[in-house]
Amino acid sequence: MTPSNALHDESGSTHLDSTAHLMDHITSRLGSRLGLISPDGSRRPAPDGSRHPAPHPRHGSHQDPHPRPTLVLVPHGSRDPRALATVTALAERIREQRPGLDVRLGHIELNEPLLTDTLAAQQGGRAVLVPLLLSRGQHVKRDIPAAAADAPHLATRVAAPLGPHPMLAAALHSRLVEAGWPARPLSASARRRHAVVLAAAGSRDPRSAADTGRAAKLLADRLGVPVVPAYAAPTDACARTVPEALAALAAEGRTRTAVAAYFTAPGRFATQSASAAPWIAAPPLGAHPTLARLVLHRYDEARAPDGAWTAEQHRLTAV
Repeated sequence: MTPSNALHDESGSTHLDSTAHLMDHITSRLGSRLGLISPDGSRRPAPDGSRHPAPHPRHGSHQDPHPRPTLVLVPHGSRDPRALATVTALAERIREQRPGLDVRLGHIELNEPLLTDTLAAQQGGRAVLVPLLLSRGQHVKRDIPAAAADAPHLATRVAAPLGPHPMLAAALHSRLVEAGWPARPLSASARRRHAVVLAAAGSRDPRSAADTGRAAKLLADRLGVPVVPAYAAPTDACARTVPEALAALAAEGRTRTAVAAYFTAPGRFATQSASAAPWIAAPPLGAHPTLARLVLHRYDEARAPDGAWTAEQHRLTAV
């Protein structure tokens, strides 16, 4: 007698119905289990409202009892509609680089949501305020900490401004290349013809001028050519205008002088500075991926120090 075999039909060929049924069953069960996992890794309730028991944690693993603080990105604000679109795109890029992180916008002025409204809308917890500003000044020293102090229901920390930092120099270099700056290192003769004016907004705070000067030095070291800081809205502390800087470099025989936009978003000052360029003008930093990484770096720096988070902790150690 020939023994029966459930995997063969009468013709002796392999019968896959049972295997296919088994695979369908496994796939269905796996899909139902994965459906109980939310994008942030937490478990969703089952469709009937119940919860399946959580798996035992692996050896050495643990869950942080304190969720990550909210990152509040603090741009200045602008009447130029492109500015709001740009900082919104930057916030989205930050979310892409740090999935699950709560990222919110809060403007100092001119655009909604305002920082005060963003903080008021958050229902307790912790928040790190990251200024989308490139140097120290009154907004970093006074305005942002004051807004944090007016939100006593939150435990907050204020991060340092973005600049100066080598990552900013890298992003500025990238924007210059986009505008037509040579992608390869310059020859010795070419370096004698090339230069950059680093166009910034300007501030009455001398520390802002010092920070912009250091940013210019970082970019000069990267490019191998002179980089001169200049300002769209000059003050006693930031006296050199963009046209004045361009004229001085031209007098030195620099026939290839670019304007690098030391601005986080488009606006009147960036447009004004670009219009003075005798050769090429780079766009603002915008939603450059390196800028997003720098924002996260400042966020991590601010939340790293040990100690309790208190509603009174609004001092910026970098100032």
